[in-house]
Amino acid sequence: MRSIVVYCGSNFGKNPVYAEQAYALGNELAKRKINVIYGGGNMGLMGLVADGSLENSGTVTGIIPNFLAKLEVAQKTLTELHFVETMHERKAKMVSLSDGVIALPGGYGTFDELFEILTWAQLKIFDGPVGVLNVNGYYDLLILQLDKMVEEGFLHIDYRQLLLVSDEPVELLEKMEEFVKNNTENKPLDKTL
Repeated sequence: MRSIVVYCGSNFGKNPVYAEQAYALGNELAKRKINVIYGGGNMGLMGLVADGSLENSGTVTGIIPNFLAKLEVAQKTLTELHFVETMHERKAKMVSLSDGVIALPGGYGTFDELFEILTWAQLKIFDGPVGVLNVNGYYDLLILQLDKMVEEGFLHIDYRQLLLVSDEPVELLEKMEEFVKNNTENKPLDKTL
């Protein structure tokens, strides 16, 4: 994997462990020479993932809609910063540049992005690994809900297994690399959306 999209909150959360793990993920991606692709903001966990990479000789690409950039929430010290018009353009551009996706804790936007990429993976529009960094058990209830969806016949077990889960960055990245290794025989899909 050369680049990974990171979806996460623009807040820090109440527990300092969220900030610590966001920075640690950015740092680990830098160590592995994996470019961080994210929403381009400088606030909350988003800013810490970028800082964790940049402060450890990594590269970071931000994609931000113009209306958010006008509010001066764009991170100014990125390797690359792309401006787009809409949130839909932002999501499509982020994924088109990525080999995988990781979701950290976040709010509505994070969940929207996570479920959209899982849907794209189910429909074979996106072929990379999708993982959640389950910091402080943040995604425990979501994981139970996905299992309930399988149990009730609304989600096939194969699609349930598209979501990789770990509570620490190194293990999650290892699971993602294993996913890539196991799926290399599949021809890469055109990521132009």
